[in-house]
Amino acid sequence: MPSSPALAATGRVRLSLPSFAIDPQKLLFSASSFIAAAITLAIAFSASLPRPWWALLTVYVTAQPMAGAFRPKVLYRLGGIAIGAIVTILLVPNLQNSPELLVLCLAVWTGLCMYLAVLDRTPRAFLFQMAAFSAAVISFPYLDDPRDIFDTTIARVQEMTLAILCVTAVHALLQPWSATPVIRDRAQSFLAHARRWGAEALGSRHTRLENEHRRMLAADVTELGMIAIHLPFDQRWAPATRRRVTALQQRLARVLPLASAAANRLDLLRSDAGLSPELDALLKDITRWLIEHDSQIGQVGPLIRRCTAMAETAEAKGDWTALLTASVCIRLAEFLAALAASRRLAARIGSPGRPNLAGVAKAPFALARDHGVAALAGLATASAIILYCAVWILLAWPSGSATAAFAALITCSFATQDDPAPVIGRYLIATLKTFPLAALYLFVILPRVDGYEMLVITLAPALLWMGYIQADPQRSPQALPMFSCFIVAMGFLARFQADFALFINTGLAQLGGIVATLAVTRMFRSANVLWTARRILRANWADLAQLADIRRPFRPDRWTAQAVDRLGQVAARMAVAAPGDALHAADGLADLRIGRNIIPIRRALPHVPHGERHALGALLAGLVEFYRARWRRDRVDPPPPALLGLIDRALNALLALPREEPRRHAMRALVGMRCNLFPLAPPLMTEPRG
Repeated sequence: MPSSPALAATGRVRLSLPSFAIDPQKLLFSASSFIAAAITLAIAFSASLPRPWWALLTVYVTAQPMAGAFRPKVLYRLGGIAIGAIVTILLVPNLQNSPELLVLCLAVWTGLCMYLAVLDRTPRAFLFQMAAFSAAVISFPYLDDPRDIFDTTIARVQEMTLAILCVTAVHALLQPWSATPVIRDRAQSFLAHARRWGAEALGSRHTRLENEHRRMLAADVTELGMIAIHLPFDQRWAPATRRRVTALQQRLARVLPLASAAANRLDLLRSDAGLSPELDALLKDITRWLIEHDSQIGQVGPLIRRCTAMAETAEAKGDWTALLTASVCIRLAEFLAALAASRRLAARIGSPGRPNLAGVAKAPFALARDHGVAALAGLATASAIILYCAVWILLAWPSGSATAAFAALITCSFATQDDPAPVIGRYLIATLKTFPLAALYLFVILPRVDGYEMLVITLAPALLWMGYIQADPQRSPQALPMFSCFIVAMGFLARFQADFALFINTGLAQLGGIVATLAVTRMFRSANVLWTARRILRANWADLAQLADIRRPFRPDRWTAQAVDRLGQVAARMAVAAPGDALHAADGLADLRIGRNIIPIRRALPHVPHGERHALGALLAGLVEFYRARWRRDRVDPPPPALLGLIDRALNALLALPREEPRRHAMRALVGMRCNLFPLAPPLMTEPRG
């Protein structure tokens, strides 16, 4: 075994101890949460609220460091609590004599809220989650005796509202959060990734690199819009910034297919006739501009003009190699233009003044929502609630109401995930680890504490430690079960009581709720990840068929946004697919490129003569049938050979026409479509002109 230089020099063994460095930002977050908790407890005790522990737990449930934006989310949370309280007051008194029907109604309500939360996919989902959670945790403990349900509901609303307001105020004061810098940083991160990927895509190893980068690129585009929801709460220039973010999303959504299309054409050129010296020199200059950190936006203009001039020269020749070269140059020019425009927009985010966004759609970036996936999450949640309550009622278990309440908390917290089972399993382990600490405090430490000040000082080590864990992205999933176990097991009531039997029953109720939730989740949701990914692919094929159908409404910006969103969703789920799974055969970027090729073809239809319009219409009809067949069979079938004939016929028809602008774009789209669908096809045989 080789010896280290230090050992050789001194002859002593020096042990390497782990570093215990403290992150100031994480510590600040933990301290902010603790201050909010101390203020919450002080007010709860002073106001003699019946369940101060609910308020204390709500503090730490609300204080989510990775979520940010406390100000807008406080409205969603308070609104959800209010809606849940109203539902409780409407249901419980009127159905108190029919517990089975009451449970069914609460389960349906909770399932509906989870359906809406999964469907929304924005921070507004907090509204639906809190509406489901608050109705469940208020109702379940009082199903046996609902006489005081109105007073109980008001008390729970007061406790949770107090906690949310305190944590929001303290974090806003000590950790002020603004959406604008986050949006700017996210945009800059995307642009850095896009420039690096674009530079790599111009080489010969882009296929592997696409798979590595497309997930983060597609996810960043979607996330920009979700963060922008907070802008109305952020600054006075929010409308202008919101418009810039919408425009930025549209520009960034074009970057992915354009870079991928250029890489696709370069591959075909390299395998066929090779790159010309002029194109090779152009690629080197573009790569240099992309990889240089201090490259200026103004430097991209000459590069775009070189691309455009080379494309026009190549298109004039008309042979297949020239058309491929022109396609490469055009896609490079569009890629550079989109990237430069994105850089300008990103630099102006948060600036005052009305933005000049001519030609940019004003509609928000559309997300791809799946009603089937949302319905499954809602159905699983409702079924779980019914199962918990059925076991509780049939067994007449005194602590069954607590089990159902905790099960509802866990189910609502993780319902938006594809497969919550692994997270719930870690939740169970963290809970078991925290019980000894809760017992130590309850039976050894707290009986010797007198007064509020000593209580806060005594709780500080445990709560600050858990808060620090909550601020760590790697360990934050452990924090919620630790807080739940620690706070609920001790039960901060108006009067302290160290009851061992109550401690054990409460602990068993928590564990029962977690175990029951884990069992139900494995039954309903564990096979959901790959199923969801396949549903996303099928939805993309259905939308491609609709995009190509001339009888359907033509919404290209909406389609592009949803296709980019789905690309990120599928890429995030491919990690769990087996190597031989059919998911890996689906090329989301190729589908995105084909969709972007369909758009100029549909736009060119009114601008071509009848015969050529018939050829384009026949091609579009063939694409509709091809993608509908994929959707029906739920598999990645290769395109039929007849589709190649339709593409070649339409391409030859456009080559015979004067190169007016809509026709030119359609011709370039046909070249791209041929390369995407039939990359191994022989070169196009152009028909003689004249």
